[in-house]
Amino acid sequence: MDINEYIIAKAKNAKLAARTLATCSTSIKNKALINMADALTSNISSILMANKKDIAATEKDGKNKAFIDRLSLNSGRINAMADGLIAVSALPDPIGEGTKMWNTADELTIDKIKVPLGTIGIIYEARPNVTVDAAALCIKSGNSVILRGGSEAINSNLEIYNTIYKAAIDSGLPEGCIEFVDNTNRKIVDILMKLNQYVDVLIPRGGASLIKNVVNNSTVPVIETGVGNCHVYVDNGADTEMAENIVINAKTQRPAVCNAMETLLVHKDIAKSFLPHLGETLKSLGVEIRGCSETQKFIPNIIPATEDDYETEFLDLIIAIRIVDSIDAAMDHIYKYGTKHSEAIITNNYSNSRRFLKEVDAAAVYVNASTRFTDGSEFGFGAEIGISTQKLHARGPMGLNELTTTKYIVYGQGQVRKDK
Repeated sequence: MDINEYIIAKAKNAKLAARTLATCSTSIKNKALINMADALTSNISSILMANKKDIAATEKDGKNKAFIDRLSLNSGRINAMADGLIAVSALPDPIGEGTKMWNTADELTIDKIKVPLGTIGIIYEARPNVTVDAAALCIKSGNSVILRGGSEAINSNLEIYNTIYKAAIDSGLPEGCIEFVDNTNRKIVDILMKLNQYVDVLIPRGGASLIKNVVNNSTVPVIETGVGNCHVYVDNGADTEMAENIVINAKTQRPAVCNAMETLLVHKDIAKSFLPHLGETLKSLGVEIRGCSETQKFIPNIIPATEDDYETEFLDLIIAIRIVDSIDAAMDHIYKYGTKHSEAIITNNYSNSRRFLKEVDAAAVYVNASTRFTDGSEFGFGAEIGISTQKLHARGPMGLNELTTTKYIVYGQGQVRKDK
């Protein structure tokens, strides 16, 4: 079978499954999710063995530590995937939920309800947890899903898929409800992007080049996710201890994820009291600092920042720092370089916090909190399909509700339309 036949067959299977999934009962979907969670925790050793193969290959290829961290699994992370499945099973089922009902002048009763999108294609990179999160959310929202993970995680993803797919089918879900692309030929993505007759929406989840390729070349509708050039602005009205704790968390907890901070903006009036100690702390944690000429006065022996540094999503233990004259200058910087993902202000000035919240255009805007909270599970969605940085059709962490569209149910009693 050539690659065209291969991916079309999977897309057809998923499309057929979507028809059944759309009317599956909540109890069957929840049973499948719980059984998938049990299957994951029962198969930890096999999943970890597969993951070791992927890690060995990426280390041989010279991938950096941040990349390997995104790829790496341990029992805690697998248990967290299982917990996510359980959490999604406990969430209200959005399918069939009425959002509005009204009567018209012609005495028609119209009910607006939530229905699945249909078949969703997920194209992602070296994040094995996406295999589980995407499957969980698509199943609960009545969508079939085609999963195409990165070649670097092929062994991990395949073992995870085989584990959860068997549990899903054994629980009564239709075959094809989760399709996994186990062929790593990159041409498959090009074909998938053109399968409008089978795929209702594509969601790319990964680096800038992946997302750009899908957005620019897909004829299937795309929900654009997550390049995260995220900023933290420390205002002159900030608590410096709080600010340092937030900056350290936003940069170092998991630097290889899209909600990690990449650029720190500091008001000039607080730079002298704030930056020297912060610089020492960042260096002690292995962070490479790139700063403007003013920053270099307060943190010695750092790399001069370039224009490219302020445009870059590092996904690594690297930070760009700029000292600014005002909150307006900080917001101007964010407007120029931000990717509309997550932005934060650290301040005790109420009016500045309100301005920042109102004027900064991003999916998530914070006052006195880390950007690391932009996450479906942290927002109470159980899991997420990705962080949408666009404005149609969803924005921010995409949970169950964001994987639905609407249908109008119209009740009549023999009415016919007459011209007026």
